[in-house]
Amino acid sequence: MPLENPLSPQENSTNGYICVPYLHDHDSIELKDTWFHSQDISDVYFVTATFSNESKLYFPTCANHYLLAKFNDCEKIKKEIEKYNKEKTSFVFNMDDGFFERNADDSTNFISVYYLDYGETLDDFIEVANVIANREKVKCAGLGHMDVFPESTPKFTFPYRDNIVILEVSSDKSFQSVNQYCEKTRRQINRKGIVMTNLISFSILEKLK
Repeated sequence: MPLENPLSPQENSTNGYICVPYLHDHDSIELKDTWFHSQDISDVYFVTATFSNESKLYFPTCANHYLLAKFNDCEKIKKEIEKYNKEKTSFVFNMDDGFFERNADDSTNFISVYYLDYGETLDDFIEVANVIANREKVKCAGLGHMDVFPESTPKFTFPYRDNIVILEVSSDKSFQSVNQYCEKTRRQINRKGIVMTNLISFSILEKLK
């Protein structure tokens, strides 16, 4: 059954995801240990990141491997990330409005991040949520915004940071199979006349916490 209004913002909600380049140095190890013991972090993953051709234009200093963490206090996380100021870009994805979250038999093994074009309406967001809600492998999904660290003036400014869509997928299939599953979801949304473009996909190699 279609969701009349799947957007469910929680008062003072600041949960979301943070991903920081893992450089196999002292700072990376120290940050991993800090997150592992932090009460503001619920999950920590070691991931491989795949950037779309469209996003590489905006983020040329992207990395291949990241520490990806799910947090519940954005302000504390931002203060920590400011200390971890590297040449390669780090991302914070704030989940402003949750589409839905449901139990899944399999553990999370893939997180895919998209962006919507400017001018999307509430009806468009509801349409997006309804399509995703019918995709049974999607464990959690929501609409949010993105912060980038360190803040700089890139050659091309990313214009869609306030229209971020996040999918958390649980499956026992291969990364390639899950990526195809997410791509099919994206195409279904685009057929509704709503342009949704892949930004980054994270393949979870290991859960650290």
